[in-house]
Amino acid sequence: MATYFLVIIYLAFISLGLPDSLLGVSWSLMQSEFGAPLETAGLLFMTIAGGTIISSFISGAVLKRFGTGMVTFISCLMTAGALLGFYFSPTLIWLFIFAIPLGLGAGAVDSGLNNYVASHYKAHHMSWLHCFWGVGATLGPVIMAQFISGNHSWRSGYLAIAGLQFVLVVILFLTLPLWKKVAETSNANLSVEPEHINTADSKIQKPLQIRGVKLVLSAFLFYCGAEATMGLWGSSFLVNVKDLSVDVAAKWVSLFYLGITVGRFITGFITLKIGNRTLIRIGQLLALVGAALLFLPLPTIFSLIGFILVGLGLAPIFPCMLHETPIRFGKKHSGAIIGYQMAFAYIGSTFLPPLFGFVAAHSTIGIFPFVIVSFIAAMLLGTEKLNGKLNKNTLLSGKEKNSTVI
Repeated sequence: MATYFLVIIYLAFISLGLPDSLLGVSWSLMQSEFGAPLETAGLLFMTIAGGTIISSFISGAVLKRFGTGMVTFISCLMTAGALLGFYFSPTLIWLFIFAIPLGLGAGAVDSGLNNYVASHYKAHHMSWLHCFWGVGATLGPVIMAQFISGNHSWRSGYLAIAGLQFVLVVILFLTLPLWKKVAETSNANLSVEPEHINTADSKIQKPLQIRGVKLVLSAFLFYCGAEATMGLWGSSFLVNVKDLSVDVAAKWVSLFYLGITVGRFITGFITLKIGNRTLIRIGQLLALVGAALLFLPLPTIFSLIGFILVGLGLAPIFPCMLHETPIRFGKKHSGAIIGYQMAFAYIGSTFLPPLFGFVAAHSTIGIFPFVIVSFIAAMLLGTEKLNGKLNKNTLLSGKEKNSTVI
C-alpha cells in the first residue's frame, strides 16, 4: 500500500511544479493585455513567494493540528482555485489577489509532502520526489506553449493547469484515509532516531532553539541562492562574458536544469548504496568544481561543462538534506524544522538572485562565478560544521550511527 501511495505523492509533486514557471512563460501576453510595466512580473513573483514563505514557517503547527493528508488536500484546492482565478481575472489587481492563495497553498504542500516522505520512506524516494517536481516544472511551460501558439491565449493555459490540479484534488479527497494508514505501516526509518544530537533537545518546541538547526537553515538558504542565481543570471553571464549568442546561452542554461533533474533521478539509485551525508558532500564538491570552471581562462566549451557539473552537483543536495531532517533532529521536530527549511530555501531563491543583480549592475556581471562559488562554499561550510557536531556527539554516545536507512 505504501508503494502504491507513492504514486499519489509523486503526482502531487508534479502538480506542485506545474505552476512554478507559468508566469515567466506567459507574462509577455499578460503584460500586453493588462498594460502593465515589465517589472510587475517581479512583484507578482514576490507576492507568490511571500505566501509560500509564510505558509512554510507555520506549516509545522498546521500539519500537527490537521495532518498531512488534509493539509495537502486543502492546499491543492487553494492552488487549483488560484489558477482558475488567474483565468478569470479581469484586471491586474485580481492577479495579485489570487497570487496569495497560490503561494500559501504551494508552501504548505511542499513542506507537508517533504516531511511525510522524509519520515516514512527511504532516501531514494526523496530524490525521485524532487525529480518529479522537475517533471512538473518542465511540463508547465510545454502545456502553456501549446495554447499560446494555438490561440495566443495565456488564460486557456492557466485553465488547463487548473483542471489538472482539480483532478488531483479529487484523488486526494478520495484517498484521505490512506495517509494515516500508510504512516502507521511504513517502517522505512523506524530504527533511526538521532539520540546523539536530539536527546538534550527532546523537550524543546521552537526549531531555532535546537542545536544544529541554524546551520541547516543557512545551508538551505545558500543552496537555493546558488540554484536560482545560476538559472536567472547564467544566460547573461554567458552572453556578456563568454560572448555566446542568446539562443545558445539559453540552451546551456537549460542543460543546467536538465543536470539537476537527471541527477536526482540517478541519485535515487545511488542512495541505495551511499548515505545522505556522503552524497551531500560529493554534490557540493562537484558543484564547486563546475563553478570554478566558469571563471578559469579555459576554452568556452568548459563553461558548458561547468554548467552541467553545477547542475549535477546540486542535484542530490536538496533532497538528501531534507531526508536527513528526521534522522538528525527526530520525527517529533521534523515537521516544524522542514517547514523552516523550506521557508529559508524560498528566501534564498527569492532575495539572493536580485541582490546579485543589484551588485552586478553596479560592478560587472563577471563576478557571477565568484558569487556562485561563495554560495556553494558557504553551504559546504555549514553542512560540514554540522557533521562535525554530529560526529562528536556520536563518539560521546559510544556507538556509530548510519546517516540513512538503506
